Amino acid sequence: MDIAKALCPDCKAPLSITRLACPTCKLNLEGDFEVSPLGKLRPDDQAFVIAFVRHHGSLKKMEAIFEISYPTVKNRLNAIAAALDKNFVNPSPNLYVLEQLSRGELTVEETLEKLS
Repeated sequence: MDIAKALCPDCKAPLSITRLACPTCKLNLEGDFEVSPLGKLRPDDQAFVIAFVRHHGSLKKMEAIFEISYPTVKNRLNAIAAALDKNFVNPSPNLYVLEQLSRGELTVEETLEKLS
C-alpha cells in the first residue's frame, strides 16, 4: 500500500501519518508526520527519479535503462516535475529567521523584531 496516498474508507479524505514505531526496540513516536513531496509520487515515478539521480541526469542513460525514447524520457520527467510542483509548498519567510534564532545567530529580541 502506498501510505502517502491512503484514503479514509468512509469519507475518502487523505489519511495522515500520526504514529511511527520501531520494530526492533519498540519505540513509538506519535504526532503529525508529513510525507515528503518525493514520497507522494507513485512508486514507479520514485524509481524513475532515483535512476535519474544515480545516473547524474543523463537522458541517454535513462533511454537505455527504461528502453524508452528521448521524448518519452522528457515527457516522463515533465510529468514528475508537475506532480512535484503540485505538492510543493514554499517555506514561510519566517522559517529562515527562526532557523537563525535556533543557531544562535539572532537574539530573541532581534527575532521578534524581524518577525513583526
